Amino acid sequence: MEFKKRLRDAVPLFFKSNADNPKEVAKQVKFDTFGGVFTPTLLTILGVIMYLRLGWVVGNAGLLGAWLIILLSFSITICTALSMSSITTNIRIGAGGAYAIISQALGLEVGGSLGIPRYVSQGLAVTMYIFGFREGWLMIFPQHYPFLIDVSVFILLFLIAYKSADLAIKTQYLIIGIIGLSFISIAVAAYQGSMLFSSEEVIKWGSFSDVGVASDAGFWVVFAVFFPASTGIMAGANMSGELADPRKSIPKGTLWAIGISLVIYLVLAYWIARSATETELLTNFNIMIEKSWFPPLVIAGVLGATFSSALASIVGSSRILYAMGEHGVLPKGDWLKKLDKSGQPRHAMLVTGLMIFATMLLRDLNAVAPLVTMFFLITYAMLNLVVIIEQQLGLISFRPLFTVPKIIPWLGLVGSVLAMFIINPTISLVSWILVVFVYGILRRSNIETQFEDVRSGLFTSFSEWAAKNTAGGMDKQERAWKPNLLVPLTEVATVKGAYSIIKDIAAPRGAAMLMGIGKGKKVPQLKERLTLVSEAFKKDNLFSSTTIMKTNSFGKGVNFGNQALGAAFFRPNIIFLTMLEQKSSIRDFPAIIQEAKELEVGILLYVHHPKALLGQQQHINIWIKDRSPTWDIDDGQPNPNLSLLIAYQLKVNWNAEIRLLTVIKQPEEKAKATAFLTEFINLSRLPIKETIVREGNFYDNLTTAPLADLNIFGISPGMAIEDYQKIAKVVDTTCMFIMDSGHESVFA
Repeated sequence: MEFKKRLRDAVPLFFKSNADNPKEVAKQVKFDTFGGVFTPTLLTILGVIMYLRLGWVVGNAGLLGAWLIILLSFSITICTALSMSSITTNIRIGAGGAYAIISQALGLEVGGSLGIPRYVSQGLAVTMYIFGFREGWLMIFPQHYPFLIDVSVFILLFLIAYKSADLAIKTQYLIIGIIGLSFISIAVAAYQGSMLFSSEEVIKWGSFSDVGVASDAGFWVVFAVFFPASTGIMAGANMSGELADPRKSIPKGTLWAIGISLVIYLVLAYWIARSATETELLTNFNIMIEKSWFPPLVIAGVLGATFSSALASIVGSSRILYAMGEHGVLPKGDWLKKLDKSGQPRHAMLVTGLMIFATMLLRDLNAVAPLVTMFFLITYAMLNLVVIIEQQLGLISFRPLFTVPKIIPWLGLVGSVLAMFIINPTISLVSWILVVFVYGILRRSNIETQFEDVRSGLFTSFSEWAAKNTAGGMDKQERAWKPNLLVPLTEVATVKGAYSIIKDIAAPRGAAMLMGIGKGKKVPQLKERLTLVSEAFKKDNLFSSTTIMKTNSFGKGVNFGNQALGAAFFRPNIIFLTMLEQKSSIRDFPAIIQEAKELEVGILLYVHHPKALLGQQQHINIWIKDRSPTWDIDDGQPNPNLSLLIAYQLKVNWNAEIRLLTVIKQPEEKAKATAFLTEFINLSRLPIKETIVREGNFYDNLTTAPLADLNIFGISPGMAIEDYQKIAKVVDTTCMFIMDSGHESVFA
C-alpha cells in the first residue's frame, strides 16, 4: 500500500486534476468499461448511416461488394484501435483522449494542432447529428417547425451533458435499449419472411450504374459515403480523464464495440440484400424502416442513434477543450480548466455549447461536413504514427501491456491517409494545411511542456544513428565544419566579457561548451552562474552546454578535458582562450596551445582592446604569413583555413568587410604574393574585395595598416604570451590569434 501511495504521488502534473479541493475531486464519478467506453463507442458507430444509407450501399455494391466496403472501412478502424490500445497501456493517459495521447507522445504543439481543429469538428458533428435527428423526427411529425426541433434537441443535449457525464452515460443506456428494440423489429421481420430472395438470387456484385446521391458511379464513391460510419472509436477515449481504469477500459471497451458493430453491419447488409430489390435499395433511403416488422421502432432507433452520437460528441469535445486549457494550449486556459465540485468541466461545457449553437445557425453544413471525417482520419493517422515511432525507437520506456505487430500501425496509417484522399482530395489537403497552420502558431507561442514526450527519444535516437554513421569519417569533416567552441574559465565574468564575440563566431549553427574550472566551495556557485549564461546563449539562438572540471590548475583542467572529449562523437573543435582570464590561468596558455596541436584541436586566443573593444564591427583584417619563395597554395605550408572561416562567420553576423594582408621582405616577391592572395580568394569563394601586400618589417607595417575593428593573426606553438600582447599593443585594436586544427578547409 505504501508503494501504491508513492506511485500516485509521483504522477506528473500532466495527469493531475486541478480542482481546488482534493476532497472534492474524490466525489467525481469514475466510469467502468461498459458505461465509459463500450456504450458511447458502440452507439456512435451504430449511427444514422446504418439506418439510412446501408441499403443504398448494398444496392450499388451488391452484397459481397458491401461486405468488402464494410470490412475495408472497419480494418482501418481496427488497426487504429489496436494502436490506440497499445499506446494507452503504456502511458497514464489523463484527460483528453486522443489529444492527450498525441500530446504526450509528440508534444503539445502537435497535440494542439490536432486538438483544436478536431474540437471544432466535434462541434460541427454535434450539429450534424442534431440535423439528422430532425430529419427522423419529421418522418413522424412532418408538420413541426424544423428550427424549433433543432433548438429543442440542442437544449436537451446541453442540459444532460452540463448536468454531468454520469447522466449522459445513463441516458445512453436508455438509447442502447431503444436501438436494441429496433434490431428486434428487424429480426422479427426476417423471421416472418421479409427476406424474399434466396442467397442465389441476391445481387452479389453491384453494377454501380446509379449511385443515387452521387454524380459519378464507382466503388470508391460508395466507400466514401459509408466510411464515416466506422469513425466513432474516439467516443470512449474522449472520456479518458473520467475512467476508473483507462488503461484497461479503453482497449477492452473500444475493441468490443468495434467487433460487435462490425457483426451488426455485416448481418444487416445480408438481411437488407435479401429483403429488397436493387431499385428499392437505390432509390429509397427509408427501405430499412419500411421492411422492418414495426417501423416506428426503427424510426426510434434512428432518433436514438443520432441523439446518442450527438450526446457523446458534446461530452467528449468539452473534455478535449478542458484538457487543452489545462495544458495552456489555448488562451484563458486557467478559466477553461476549472472543475466544479463534482469534477465536471462546466466552463469548457459552456464554451462548447456556444460553439455548437453558433454552428446550428448556419443551417447548412454540407460544405464543411467532410472536415469532420477528415479530422477523425488525421487523428487516426497520428495515433498510428505514435506507435510506429515508439516501436522503431525501441526504447525501454515503451513497454505496452497490449502489444501489436509492427505491421498493424503501418496499415492503420496508410489506410487512414488513403481513405482521406479517396473521400475528398481537396478537403484532405485543406485539413492537413489547417493542422500545419495551427502547429506553426502553437510553435511560436512557446508552450511550456510539463512532461517529457517521445520527441526527446526520437531526437536522441536520430543523433545516435547519425553519430554512428559518421564516426568512421570524423577526421574528415571539412564540408560539415561548424565552429564548436570550448570556453574554459575560472569565473563567469570571463565569458560575460567575451559574450558578444563568442556568439558572433558560433551562431547560429555552431555551439559553445562552457567549461568551468575550479575546486572547493566555489564550484556550486560557478556551476549555477554558468547555467544562466548558457541559457542566455540559447535564447540568442546558439546551442550551449556546461561542464565543470574540479581542479585548481587551469592548464590541466583544459588539457584533461580535451583529452576526455577526444572520444566523443561531437567534440569541440576550437578552444576559446581570452586575456580576460586571471593571470595564473594565462600563464598556462602556451601549454594549452601545445597540447591542442597534439590533439588536433583549433585555438582561438582573444585579446581585447581595453577601450575600443570590437569597435563598429565593420572591418576585419586577416594577416597572412610570408610564404616566400614559392607562394604556392599547395607547397605543404599550413593555410590560414580557420582564420578565414572565423572571419567569414563574423562577416555574416556583423555584415563586415574582410581584407587580406601580408608583409614581404623582398620587393620582387610582391607579384607572387598578390597572385597568391587572388588565387586564394577565388578557390575559397570568399567575398573578399581587398588584398594588400606590404614590404618591410612586420611590426613596422602593423602601425600603418588600414584601420579595422578586429585584426586576426596566426599562432605558432612556442610563441610567448608577451608576443601576443606586443602585437596587440602595436596594432592598437582588438586581436584574435588563431591556430588551425588541421581538419578545416576553406576550399571545401
